[in-house]
Amino acid sequence: MRKTILLLALLPLSLGAIAAEKKAVPPPDPVEDPLLITAGFLTHHPDLKYRMLGMDAYKEKRFDDALRFFRRASFFADKPSQGMVAEMYWNGEGAPQDRAMAYAWMDLAAERGYAGFLGLRERYWNALSAAERERATAEGQEVYARFGDEAAKPRYEFQLRTGRRNTTGSRTGFTGNLQILVPGPAGEQSIPGSKFYDERFWDAKKYWAWQDNIWMKPAIGRVDVGDVEVVREGDAPKVESRIPETRPQVDAPVPEVPEEPTPKPAP
Repeated sequence: MRKTILLLALLPLSLGAIAAEKKAVPPPDPVEDPLLITAGFLTHHPDLKYRMLGMDAYKEKRFDDALRFFRRASFFADKPSQGMVAEMYWNGEGAPQDRAMAYAWMDLAAERGYAGFLGLRERYWNALSAAERERATAEGQEVYARFGDEAAKPRYEFQLRTGRRNTTGSRTGFTGNLQILVPGPAGEQSIPGSKFYDERFWDAKKYWAWQDNIWMKPAIGRVDVGDVEVVREGDAPKVESRIPETRPQVDAPVPEVPEEPTPKPAP
């Protein structure tokens, strides 16, 4: 059986590619910095937090947990997690195989026009039967209502605003000499406020622009029995969503998740 998975672990490589192409230094990947995680950075970045937990569970083959974590990240507008939900439905991991629902989720992941997800969406569509296509477009409306950008971006932006209000001097955006102390086995360590509160992670417009830079042409591919085939520019021309528009449910209930592991102290 041929198996397809998203290569989300290549996110740091995507950041490096962006830097080389634009000759600019991208913001550091926050999930790669244990100090930021221990300091509570992910508290107000639930997209990154639950995607990371989902990837950890997926690598450990705890597929039920992984699917629930990815759905929680998806609730906060995380397109890579929406793509992982699609792949898991497509492959029957963490839930019975449901190709129609998988298409609805991949259509959602492609909502912003990200090339890798568009390519996978079209592969899905071409593989569906007429009955599956009909069900995908019908049931996909509920998926969009809860997890589409019109519903998910506002609830995520609320998280960012709440987090920024906790900053000393946040009304003016000034962090000055603010230092955030992080306890660890070797004693307290400090993070400069300018790093923790980098505006690219807290200003909604800049945050979405950062996400677009990463995922518009990412290092996403597919794995077929160990071989990687990268989805390249031109493989998947953008096609408008096949799922009819529906009213967003900004106040929809948050998806439940398993008990979260306790973060390890920074070394």
